[in-house]
Amino acid sequence: MAAEPVWSVDPRTGKPREQVAVEATADEVDRAVRSAQATREALADRELRAAFLRTAADLLDASGEHVVEAADAETALGPVRLTGELARTTAQLRAFAEVVEDGSFLDVRIDLPDPTATPPRPDLRRWKIPLGVVAVYAASNFPLAFSVPGGDTASALAAGCPVVVKAHPDHPATSELCASLLRRAAVKAGLPEDVVVLVHGFDAGLELIRHPLVAAAGFTGSIRGGRALFDAAVTRPVPIPFHGELGSLNPVVVTEAAAAERAEEIGAGLAGSMTLGAGQFCTKPGFVLAPRGADGDRFLDALTAAVSETEPSVMLDHRMRDAFVAGVAERAALAGVDTPVTPGAGGAHTVSAGVLAVDAAVFADGCHHLLLEECFGPVTVVARYSGLEEVTAVLGLLPGNLTAGLHIADDDPDAAPLLAELTPLAGRVLVNGWPTGVAVAPAQHHGGPYPATTSTSTSVGATAIERWLRPVTYQSTPDHLLPPELRDGNPLGLPRR
Repeated sequence: MAAEPVWSVDPRTGKPREQVAVEATADEVDRAVRSAQATREALADRELRAAFLRTAADLLDASGEHVVEAADAETALGPVRLTGELARTTAQLRAFAEVVEDGSFLDVRIDLPDPTATPPRPDLRRWKIPLGVVAVYAASNFPLAFSVPGGDTASALAAGCPVVVKAHPDHPATSELCASLLRRAAVKAGLPEDVVVLVHGFDAGLELIRHPLVAAAGFTGSIRGGRALFDAAVTRPVPIPFHGELGSLNPVVVTEAAAAERAEEIGAGLAGSMTLGAGQFCTKPGFVLAPRGADGDRFLDALTAAVSETEPSVMLDHRMRDAFVAGVAERAALAGVDTPVTPGAGGAHTVSAGVLAVDAAVFADGCHHLLLEECFGPVTVVARYSGLEEVTAVLGLLPGNLTAGLHIADDDPDAAPLLAELTPLAGRVLVNGWPTGVAVAPAQHHGGPYPATTSTSTSVGATAIERWLRPVTYQSTPDHLLPPELRDGNPLGLPRR
């Protein structure tokens, strides 16, 4: 059977641009995983790992113009957005190089023997070791920062895990270019190029998650696709960790006091956030609880005016465009739903942003659950409430989220109780801000209760490395047999407890 071609497609026209590769067969996936597995010993050198990550960042920066051009041709995200995304991607690689050098991620803990303890304590020395080959499933909406050179790849490599990336079909040429730069960086830093291997194809993705040498997986994408891979990961003969980011509504609550204080500012801010990148951010605020009354009207009017001025935009591919058009039409057809700005098709290849408005009381009948599900694209739902009881009732219906937002006024009496109600719903809670934009920082958490993610880990920030490690304790082991990181005298100068 002939291998299926992999085409690069222009989302602005829907037409193929060029054949980039062919889909990997089961044998090719097997070879890719085994080639990656063979690099584990070389990748164990922390000094080489740090040098590799920095070299990769340098090569991506040096090829920035070419990388941005390739990504824009396949995603229509625009040079400005993609230039910023590339800077974020290379900064993330360099940040993980610092994590590797610091060594805190090894979490070294040493308990010296104490025969007088009850029970007696032997010599115990604990640290963390890499799991093995990591399968990374690239995201559609971030062709750089959450794809081949993105956070899953960077953190896995930093942990000492080789990576096999399943390219996203929306940007195969960009994926090939970035993979070639990473592989070149590995060689330049003194590592085998197969510390990063790229494969294409839907079936290849299934073969990858089932491969016995794959030790963990990272995924960013839809609930349907991510859940299928998650189920495959945990039903293997030997289950493996699956860190999936699947979907998020990212609810926002605007208090009565906040609406009275700055309704127009909040409405304009929401419009900018929910239309950013054609509404294709995983942190897009897709559901907003705003008060009824004159102040809530001012908020909705400002939101309506700002969204009405938004130009039609191109989504990542025509399949997503069609799903958005169908999704907003289905939601707008529900009883009691108004359309202050009607979302939908903006043209043969574009979509128009919109706003759906509904009374919060309608959710009591259980017939409007669709409004509480993510709709990927530039649309948000505004639910008008009267009193905290209605807010509480609606929040009780929401699934897990990456983010939850709260807009309050100074000395707002509703701030504390609402913050307490939002905290269980999300991995990041924002006050008087918008969730689009995820800073790469040690304290960042990009994850949340299911279905936002399938684990309690983060995919952004220094602690993302923890996903690809497992602890091991050595008991009563002679010093010369211990890894250098655990030996007496701390010869490597690592942070240790």
